[in-house]
Amino acid sequence: MSQIKNIGVLTSGGDSPGMNAGIRAVIRTGIYHGLNMYGVRRGYDGLVNKEIEAMDAKSVANIIQRGGTVLKTARSDEFRSYEGRKRAYENLKEFGIDALVVIGGDGTFTGASKFIEEFDIPIIGMPGTIDNDLAGTDFTIGYDTAINTVVDAVDKIRDTAESHDRVFVVEVMGRDSGLIALRSGISTGAEAVLIPELTVDYDAIMKRLDKSRSNKSSRIIIVAEGDKEGGLVVADKIKENFPHYDVRVSILGHIQRGGKPTCMDRVLASRLGVAAVEGLIEGRRGEMAGLICGQIQYTPFEKAIKHIKQVNTNLTRIVEILSL
Repeated sequence: MSQIKNIGVLTSGGDSPGMNAGIRAVIRTGIYHGLNMYGVRRGYDGLVNKEIEAMDAKSVANIIQRGGTVLKTARSDEFRSYEGRKRAYENLKEFGIDALVVIGGDGTFTGASKFIEEFDIPIIGMPGTIDNDLAGTDFTIGYDTAINTVVDAVDKIRDTAESHDRVFVVEVMGRDSGLIALRSGISTGAEAVLIPELTVDYDAIMKRLDKSRSNKSSRIIIVAEGDKEGGLVVADKIKENFPHYDVRVSILGHIQRGGKPTCMDRVLASRLGVAAVEGLIEGRRGEMAGLICGQIQYTPFEKAIKHIKQVNTNLTRIVEILSL
């Protein structure tokens, strides 16, 4: 067992719904175990610039239902340098902080790995990203909320699409991963889903649109932003093949990052927050706490980052079958 007495928590990288639930879980778990808890504002940038404050149970009251992150998040060029990381380490020592919990994605864990290597600080990570693109967990904090936001938006778009017999191309987030597009595409009954992991077969898509156009009053095409073509280009290709179609594009953008977290994200963040603190108490470091098949698992940072999940080909097959 470690001799950790003081733990800090920060959120880094892109925000995701459920981060606040994670912060709350970390702070209250630490207090439960008799530890002193600190919050670091604005991620690694706040660590470098000493934006650190003591937190208690009251500090995280009434935040579990809020989107975003009460600790704020920011990119940090300073932390990328050794000098910046040294300042961050000195700030931790000034506050007597023995260990960190970092909530974020691959960039967050890459920075944490470097920090551990240079200054031997125990750090446990929690996967906070809407893209669900980390290995070592079935779901990341924010993913469930994001896909439900997409589903709600596309359901509304389909209402107007049906009213006007339109084809809508909806672009969703997913720079390197098509998991948001794929699951939301199935749940909204999309005619096609375009993701960066797979080569697009435009001939097949055009045949599908042409074949079923007569018995459907609307068409929805879901495109991940990381797809080589992008929503606007896909729409232009459809117009070239079917100039008589009324084709519109809707780019959902950052609304996918916001909003109240779903029950699933709140429970996931709570479970992982408890696991992160108790992992540090047990002497773990350099690992991400995740949930696999309903059980807490710890995965080394180097195995969690840059290992984008393989697309479940059964899901892509389901899109094709159900789009008739």
